[in-house]
Amino acid sequence: METTFLQDFKKRAGRLIEPALLKNGRVLEVRYWEPSTMVEIDLHLPEADMRQWSEIPYIKFRVNDLTFRDYTPSLWDAETHTCTLLIDTSHSGQGSYWARNLRQNDAVHYLKIETTHHTPDPTSLIVGMGDESSVGHLLALQQMVYPVTRFMGLVSMVCGTHREAFSRYFKSPLETIARDDAYGIENMVRWVKEQGFCNTHTYFYLAGNDTMVSQLRRALKGLGYFPHQIRVKGFWA
Repeated sequence: METTFLQDFKKRAGRLIEPALLKNGRVLEVRYWEPSTMVEIDLHLPEADMRQWSEIPYIKFRVNDLTFRDYTPSLWDAETHTCTLLIDTSHSGQGSYWARNLRQNDAVHYLKIETTHHTPDPTSLIVGMGDESSVGHLLALQQMVYPVTRFMGLVSMVCGTHREAFSRYFKSPLETIARDDAYGIENMVRWVKEQGFCNTHTYFYLAGNDTMVSQLRRALKGLGYFPHQIRVKGFWA
């Protein structure tokens, strides 16, 4: 366990070093879904060159002293340097606390923008699948697929009002489905079977809870899809 002295030293060092490394942005608007465990945050990031986003990016935001969390921007506009974060705050942690407490005109600070290495295949059908923690990631994937008719997918959500809100707020081929077990695998696999996807020309992009992603990947391989057709991004355990 760290001593109080060491903790204080790290905090002081962080306050000296972080300002020189961080880039700044501003909160334009915050919208809470009902119940408020899902939050949409519109941001202006004047230093972000969104024209260079050829793969789904993630942004390493400062959520506390020397503490950073990665979030995927979606619905971005390169001309205005604006984007939206969709953050599931139902689990405890400093990232959830940070997101729940952001207000309009607050400053945000981030260390860097990196890529998740999720790039849509240029010709095949793209199927995005995930949970509440990956809504922003899947909407970013949708934005990158052209034409959008090559894109469809599924989001597993516990909360029925969140499922309704997603369908109401977003014009998206992503469907929502109830999660009846710990990770929603049974319903998600049933949905895949019902679609009758071509086993050769379909690529799956899985994102969300690490365990869910791992189990779903295994299930898709069991349905006859090859490893190169299944691309994964786990977020939290």
